[in-house]
Amino acid sequence: MTTRIALLAFIALPLSACATAAPRVEVTRFHVDNPARSGTLAVEEMPGNPDVSLEFRTYADAVAQQMQGVGFSPVQGAQSDYVALVSFARSFRPSGIDRSSDKPISVGMSGGIGSGGGRRGGTFGDLGLGVGINLSGKPKDIVTTELHVQLRRRSDSAAIWEGRATTEAKQGTPASQPATAAQKLAAALIGGYPGESGRTITVK
Repeated sequence: MTTRIALLAFIALPLSACATAAPRVEVTRFHVDNPARSGTLAVEEMPGNPDVSLEFRTYADAVAQQMQGVGFSPVQGAQSDYVALVSFARSFRPSGIDRSSDKPISVGMSGGIGSGGGRRGGTFGDLGLGVGINLSGKPKDIVTTELHVQLRRRSDSAAIWEGRATTEAKQGTPASQPATAAQKLAAALIGGYPGESGRTITVK
């Protein structure tokens, strides 16, 4: 029984570690000396950003929430003191070699310890684990998501702060979903506003 528990823990540990690993965010920020830290703020779509209004609102709302957290008061309309121009991009790339034509590879353990205390034939003393690992199929793509925010004064359109944040996650995971990515990117980019100008940092 002790051997069985230890083997189950050995198998589960790397799977658990992979499931809980949080993608990192690369952040770069630039700003003028002593940029504004308060005032009314409108969040608008940056010129040239693809017109995907529903998804854009996800990123815009995340930015507005974070800007409010550092001292700005989000408003709608053209009467704000500042405007935050927002754009985002998502791209996909293969994460590995396509092995979909290969036969499945299985690792299995079955059977059990005999009633008389002797071992029946099988792997690892036939512990009855019934573990199977299927390594076939096409690997999931890696999703790269980038958020770009530029803060401008409304009065003269002068840029006073700008930043980019990028993260990667495997397609199909919670971290790759737009709502999750938007919140994570906005928090990493705007958290600690204004940040050190000209430096790229990694945020976990």
